[in-house]
Amino acid sequence: MPTDFLADLLGTWSSEVNIASTALKTALVIVMAVILGCERSKNRHAAGLRTLIVLSIGSMFAGIGDIYFITVHQVRFPFLSAAVFIGISVITANTIIYSSKNQIMGLTTSVGMWTMSILSAILGFGLYTAALIGFVALMIGLLGFSKMETYIKNKSNHFEIHLELKSRSSLQDFIATAREFGLTIDNLELNPAYANSGLSVYTVKFTIVSKELRKKSHSDIIEALSVLDCVYYVEKLG
Repeated sequence: MPTDFLADLLGTWSSEVNIASTALKTALVIVMAVILGCERSKNRHAAGLRTLIVLSIGSMFAGIGDIYFITVHQVRFPFLSAAVFIGISVITANTIIYSSKNQIMGLTTSVGMWTMSILSAILGFGLYTAALIGFVALMIGLLGFSKMETYIKNKSNHFEIHLELKSRSSLQDFIATAREFGLTIDNLELNPAYANSGLSVYTVKFTIVSKELRKKSHSDIIEALSVLDCVYYVEKLG
């Protein structure tokens, strides 16, 4: 049977279902949830500190409960953990929303919650080392690659904007000007959320085709678009 490095260091009590091991697992899972929850809350994302603490504790106790039922009552299937994962899948799916700018929001938070529930259940099973390594990897993924992701997006020849025109009749002028800049419009959608605002609002996906324009940053291109007479407001999405 595979053994856990940290559990071996702590002693056999840490792998058993008892008060001491339960207290240790609870303390560890709360610390993990606090670290992740602070990162999400600091960046004003959904599912903050309290949500992640409650979710993580529930998943951890599901793992402990399954260990008890498997070892004491010879239950063959970890039904508590399975129920938790199904519930978390439903909850996290509902946290993914479209904003008024047709932008997907909450995807990273949803995946983080789902991953945290798995790590908490693993900790509940007594796999301390795997849970902690997985948590470190999770935080590296959230914090360590943020700048790299931004850099890659800014170097891409494709980008998406939220565009507010002063009137619908200005759309043809905007399209003609964008083409003159060296941009190809891949997709253009009218945003119904602003139907009564008096503005003509769109979500526009561009491809940069001009070699000269490819040397510019997305911010420079958007700034050039923002000063057009027909444009009321423009910003990059994603």
